[in-house]
Amino acid sequence: MDNTRIYRMSFAGVYPHYIQKAEKKGRTKEDVDEIIYWLTGYNKASLQQLIADKVDFESFFGQAPNFNTNASKITGVICGYRIEDIEDPLVQKVRYLDKLIDELAKGKSMEKILRK
Repeated sequence: MDNTRIYRMSFAGVYPHYIQKAEKKGRTKEDVDEIIYWLTGYNKASLQQLIADKVDFESFFGQAPNFNTNASKITGVICGYRIEDIEDPLVQKVRYLDKLIDELAKGKSMEKILRK
C-alpha cells in the first residue's frame, strides 16, 4: 500500500473535518483539541502554530513533543483496517487519531476516549 498520500496530507486541511464531525454529534472543538493534546503532547499555542503553518501529517506526528504511550491501548477497526495490525508507524498514528475522533462523535466519555 502506498502511504505517500497520507504522509503529505495537510493536518490543517483535515482538522476542520474533525471538528465538524464532533460538532454534528454535540461535542466541541475543545473536545477535539483535548484529544489531540493527549495523543501528541501539543498545547493550544503549538497546535495553532502547526495549523497556521499547514504542516503535513508526517511533520505533525514527527514533531509531536510527547506522543502518548497509552496510544497502544487504542484498538479496533477504522477505515476497514484493524489499528493494531497497521505496520506503518505514521499511518497507525493517523488512524489512532481518527479512531479517537470517531469515539468522540459516538458519544463516549472523555475518560474512556483518553484511556484513563
